Amino acid sequence: MSGLFLLTASFLASSVEMVEALTIILATGITRGWRSALIGAALASVVLALIILVFGAALTTFIPLDLLRLIVGGFLLIFGMQWLRKSILRYAGLKALHDEDRIFREEVSELSKVSPSGTGAMDWVGFTVAFKGVLLEGLEVAFIVITFGSSAGSEGVGGLSGVGLATAGAVAALILVLIAGLVLHRPLAKVPENTMKFAVGLVLMAFGTFWGGEGAGIEWAWGEGAILALLVTYGALGWGAVHVLRREARATVSA
Repeated sequence: MSGLFLLTASFLASSVEMVEALTIILATGITRGWRSALIGAALASVVLALIILVFGAALTTFIPLDLLRLIVGGFLLIFGMQWLRKSILRYAGLKALHDEDRIFREEVSELSKVSPSGTGAMDWVGFTVAFKGVLLEGLEVAFIVITFGSSAGSEGVGGLSGVGLATAGAVAALILVLIAGLVLHRPLAKVPENTMKFAVGLVLMAFGTFWGGEGAGIEWAWGEGAILALLVTYGALGWGAVHVLRREARATVSA
C-alpha cells in the first residue's frame, strides 16, 4: 500500500511543480527562442537528477532508518502543512487562486522588454530564465522524491521501490505535462492545481506523521493502515477549516 501512496504522491506533487515550470518554459521559448529555453530546462533537469541521485544514496547509506524517518517525518509535516494551509485559504476565498494564464502574460511582458543577448541561436537571458525557473520549481520535487523514497519501505510497484519508485512518479508527471504543453502550446491553466496541492498536502502530513512516529518508536496499531486513518483525519480537519474560514469571511463581508 505504501508503494502506491509513494508513487501517487510523487506524481501529484511533481505535476503541480511541472505545470508551473511549463509556464516559464513556454513564455521563455516564445519570447527568447525555443533553443535557449529548452537547453536551459534540460540542463536544470540534469542537475535535479544528480541531486536526487547523490542525496538519495547518501541518506539511505549513512543515516539509520529510524533516525531518517524521524527527521524526514518532521520535514514532511512542515512541508505538508504549508501546502495545506495555502489550499485551505484559497478554497475559503481568502487567497487568490494560482492563475497560470496571468503568470504567463506577465512573464512574456517582462522577457519582451529585455534586449537580445548572446550570439547565434543561443539567447543567454532565455537560457538563464528557463534554467532557474525549472531548477527552483524542481527543487520541491527533488525534496519530495528524496524524502519519500529514502524513508519508504521495501514495498514497491512494478519492480521499483524507494527513491526509484518516487523518481518514476516524477518522471511520469514530467512526460505528461510536456506532452500536454507541446500539444496545446499554452499554459495548463485548467489543471485543478489547488485540489492537487490540497491532496498532496494531506499525503505529506499523513506520511510525515506515520514515519515520524515510527522513527520515535511508535508501533501503529493498524500498521500501514494507519496512513489511511491519518489521511481521513487530516482531510476532515482541512475541510472543516475551509468551511469555518469561508463562513467567517462571508460574515465579515456582510457585517
